[in-house]
Amino acid sequence: MPPAIPFNRPTRTGREPAHVRTLLEGEKSLQEGEYAHRCTTWLTQRLGGSKAFLTTSCTHALEMSALLAGIEPGDEVILPSFAFTSTANAFALRGAALRFVDIRPDTLNLDERLVAQAITPRTKAICALHYAGIACAVDALAEIAAAHGLLLIEDAAHAILCTYKGRALGSLGTFGCFSFHETKNLHCGEGGALLVNQASYTERAEFIRDKGTNRGRFIRGQVDKYTWVDLGSSYTPSELCAAFLWGQLEGGDEVLADRLASWRRYRDGLRGLVGRERLELPVVPPECEHNGHLFYVKTANPDERNRLLAFLAERGTAATFHYIPLHSADAGRRFGRFVGEDRYTTRESQRLLRLPLWHAIGPERVDRVLSQIEDFYRG
Repeated sequence: MPPAIPFNRPTRTGREPAHVRTLLEGEKSLQEGEYAHRCTTWLTQRLGGSKAFLTTSCTHALEMSALLAGIEPGDEVILPSFAFTSTANAFALRGAALRFVDIRPDTLNLDERLVAQAITPRTKAICALHYAGIACAVDALAEIAAAHGLLLIEDAAHAILCTYKGRALGSLGTFGCFSFHETKNLHCGEGGALLVNQASYTERAEFIRDKGTNRGRFIRGQVDKYTWVDLGSSYTPSELCAAFLWGQLEGGDEVLADRLASWRRYRDGLRGLVGRERLELPVVPPECEHNGHLFYVKTANPDERNRLLAFLAERGTAATFHYIPLHSADAGRRFGRFVGEDRYTTRESQRLLRLPLWHAIGPERVDRVLSQIEDFYRG
């Protein structure tokens, strides 16, 4: 039997060991330093925000955005239920009531046409996930946010190097939150970044990220005392993580090209089944450029999805599904409620199946998965 095809393998560009070795052999501090500066400069310049901050995870970037937004008990935040728990936790931790809104059936993103009806006098922010690196209707969401005095927070965990109308995702809302977890295109094992897009928030973001202290200002000689000035936590990653991440960012364009090639091979190889079966493929609106972060199919119904999952597993191919809608979970029922009709969130999540995709998966493995899917439907 041919080797099993795993669902994911962490990206390796080959540049990471040299940077980690340089850091360790130089006997420098492993706290934030030159490599972190390189990473944040790259992120700020490539993505176009006011200031980028490395964090220990995208979860923590989202938590920082909730603190910066001034979320307090009694406030409300609008978000999709088709999202990861971190998207909701960041605001629930601040005492906010979560108002889940249905998704669009094409992109699986927050339906911008339903957001306005979920707004109340207590609404403080909209948090929009760019699923699979394909942009939400950002212009419409930004217009709604501006009209109601709300902050727009982008959960760009999937969306490094993705664009909407030529503009980098994560740079279009008040804050953009990125993931560098090992399952993402670019990573440092576990990490993230917060992109602050309004300069008025940058100083406070620095305080919050460094345990609520003015340590950064003290190191720069701007104040004569290092003290506690705000709420915060330990959101700063080590220089070791930054050195590894820099090796990834240096090869970011190569990784992007490779993943897009594999994504397109899946799409082209499955187009024939769309006509013969009730299989659906990802929809990419013309104004969106994605990064090949993930490839999914939607089957006719949940039973077919589960049978296809089992069929692939029997042949050594690891596929998976996500998300369980947040509003149907125990915590989702405690901390929020669904606004309006759940027309697509549950239905689409139950039909979705993610195929193996990683940097350097190669055409041979992709073709093997395609052949197995063809065999399933032929049978």
